[in-house]
Amino acid sequence: MHLQFVGCGDAFGSGGRFNTCFHLVGQGINALVDCGATSLVSLNKLAIDRNTIDVIFISHFHADHVGGVPFFILEATHVLKRERPLTIAGPPGLKARYPELMEAAFPGTKSLQMRFPLTLRELEIGRRNAVGAVQVTPHHVLHDDRAGPCLGFRFEAEGKVIGFSGDSEWTDTLVNIGREADLFICEAYMRDKPVKTHMVLSSLERRLNLIRPKRLVLTHMSTDMLARRGELAFETAEDGMIVEL
Repeated sequence: MHLQFVGCGDAFGSGGRFNTCFHLVGQGINALVDCGATSLVSLNKLAIDRNTIDVIFISHFHADHVGGVPFFILEATHVLKRERPLTIAGPPGLKARYPELMEAAFPGTKSLQMRFPLTLRELEIGRRNAVGAVQVTPHHVLHDDRAGPCLGFRFEAEGKVIGFSGDSEWTDTLVNIGREADLFICEAYMRDKPVKTHMVLSSLERRLNLIRPKRLVLTHMSTDMLARRGELAFETAEDGMIVEL
């Protein structure tokens, strides 16, 4: 099993990076974790076959995490002629937000006729949800619930655990998401300067002894963080980077 960073950038494309999107692939797993506005461009660039993707997990409804979904759906319908079923799994409210998202991106497409079955799955927060071959436990994190409820994820698949903070300032919930995970992907928007709703790396550093991930990779970095990568003792994500699990 491996995870590829299709996009690891922030909302503003700092450093020329694509919006958040990870591709998780295993023997029985082919999933995206988030699908930001620029994700289809990067998926094409990396030659990832979109028709083999079975599920898209959505952490929250900001466009740098969900804005690529309309492009994904339209390409699947009009270009790739997809027939394989697709599930989009995300926070409560997904079923109401999905047609709004489609209509805002491409007016007239909220009731698009598709060749493939589409299932919208609202995940139960705080409980393990079986989605195909993946067990996912969504946790409510501290971001901006006008775009939520905003979630972080703890994935269990093929004997491995992957934690993803989503977008969040420090909250003790992150301990449950990342504890002793084989891979913990955590946003680190700023190095030291507090920013409401986003992670400051110094806050994470003080609590890493509580989380103890086997591998930590920082993502969603601002210009400030990108300029200071050389000072860090932690691994940082790059677009296209693959982590073997």
